[in-house]
Amino acid sequence: MSVLAAEMPSISDDELSRFADFFYRKTGIRLDERKRYYMERRIVDRVRACACHSFADYFSRLKFGGLGNELEALINEMTVNETYFWRENYQFECMTRHMLDEIARTKRPGQRIRIWSIPCSTGEEPYTIAIHILENWARADAYDIELLASDIDSNVLQRARQGFYEERALSRLPRHLRERYFKPFGPTRWQVVEGLRESITFGPVNLSDPKETARYREIDLIFCRNLLIYFDDVSRRLAAANMFDCMTPGGFICLGHSESMSRISNLFRPRQFAEALVYQKPSSREAA
Repeated sequence: MSVLAAEMPSISDDELSRFADFFYRKTGIRLDERKRYYMERRIVDRVRACACHSFADYFSRLKFGGLGNELEALINEMTVNETYFWRENYQFECMTRHMLDEIARTKRPGQRIRIWSIPCSTGEEPYTIAIHILENWARADAYDIELLASDIDSNVLQRARQGFYEERALSRLPRHLRERYFKPFGPTRWQVVEGLRESITFGPVNLSDPKETARYREIDLIFCRNLLIYFDDVSRRLAAANMFDCMTPGGFICLGHSESMSRISNLFRPRQFAEALVYQKPSSREAA
């Protein structure tokens, strides 16, 4: 009987463990075995999609490159992407009230300021960053602001580039900003205006892979929120080191509210502003 029609057999503890180790080596993400049903269901979906006869057949072909771009499809299936506009807005306020001014003091007018959102998911965070700067930083026109946005999931990157959102994602965005930066498509669907979509460069990146992050250099501000909670200690330290190498001296990192760089790495120093606790790469003078 075809695997597409048959009920897939359960995956053994040993098979699931070996799969989780493989996924961890490829992505740096440690799959939570407490969510076994979630993992198994998505693995079975991929086994069926590839018309493999068993999990063992699928896993063997996956490891040795016999399924083409299946690893990318698998990553897309296993990662969780849920976000919305204006999420943890206090960090964006800190950006426009303090961090950008500090960054600008190290540059001449007209020079580039690079901001990186990772993981950007379906685009709500980088578009929020862009809107917040346009609305709240008076010196925005004086500098060449470059917004970069990355994710390991190629599907969400495509959705982010298109910039279509439902009411739920926009529920916290002030009404006047929705009207200014979005076009309605029916009663509950909106699209980011073309000029704003074109202002952001989206691209795939695995933060635990130094070869991929090496493409990113001279970053002044990183938003890396609610990603490191999916990593183990080794992967967190590697991700922190990769981000450190990407950044300009004096650059800032914003993490999620439940994350702490101080528990991960001593490469960065904490900076407490009125709005938020963030982390900073020491300047060249401090490092010396």
